[in-house]
Amino acid sequence: MNLQVLFAELTLKIGFTQQEINTLWLALEKAYTGKSRYYHNLTHLQEMITAYQEYQSYLQHPDEVLFAIFYHDFVYKTTRKDNELQSAEYAVSLLQPQHNLNQTLVFDMIVATQHHQHNEEEDINWLIDFDLKILSKSWEDYQVYCGQIRKEYKMYPDILYKPGRKKALEHFLEHEFIYQTETFRNRYEQQARTNIQKEINLL
Repeated sequence: MNLQVLFAELTLKIGFTQQEINTLWLALEKAYTGKSRYYHNLTHLQEMITAYQEYQSYLQHPDEVLFAIFYHDFVYKTTRKDNELQSAEYAVSLLQPQHNLNQTLVFDMIVATQHHQHNEEEDINWLIDFDLKILSKSWEDYQVYCGQIRKEYKMYPDILYKPGRKKALEHFLEHEFIYQTETFRNRYEQQARTNIQKEINLL
């Protein structure tokens, strides 16, 4: 489904006016199409939403999850360490008491995409897995993803980038599981681990 249409349907459902929705979409589109957005862009949102639609029946709070997907990378600057917090604060700032969404849950969901750690709230685990599904793509698609991430960090020379990237990847492998839901573990865990190890070997 078209991202703009899906966004309009969601925001209309939770209580925004058509004029507000148009303004919100333009701001969202501008954020995700910034010239430094090689990976964290509208394509990434589309892939997450494809996963969301496939597993929507497992979710307890599908509207909150979808809203969180749209805003989880609204703020994204590679030089910052608080992108997720800034994105969460922005997303919640848009919501008023009359809007039919759990604001605390939306905030917690977006913040959770920073560390990708298991959460007591199962919907947060699903969101995290949607965000990391890219890790389990075919090796060819994974290599495209690696190149996109490298471009986002192009201000850093290899002597800085490679050790930092390696450390981040090893962090995934140090945990018992990359994915937080049993469904994703069964379907995607092994491929994700294989891809990550291959990338580490190439760094």
